[in-house]
Amino acid sequence: MGYFSSIYADTELSHMARAVYMYLKDRYDTKGTCWPKIKSIAKDLNISQSTVKRALNELEKAGYITRKRRYRENGSYTSNLYTIQQ
Repeated sequence: MGYFSSIYADTELSHMARAVYMYLKDRYDTKGTCWPKIKSIAKDLNISQSTVKRALNELEKAGYITRKRRYRENGSYTSNLYTIQQ
């Protein structure tokens, strides 16, 4: 089936989780990582930030992504680092 065959075949995932996964996969680098803000994902997909958070939790629980919180040198929070697993 191609590029997204595993995500299409997973009948347990919501359509929003699939959309967020495709968004992340479209933006990942050669290491399989990307770091968009939740606000940016929500705006680009025209969905709420809460929906993005639920989709990210769903994807992480299913093993499609991992998340790592990132911090600036002054200790303040910046965007998450997402790693695509499949």
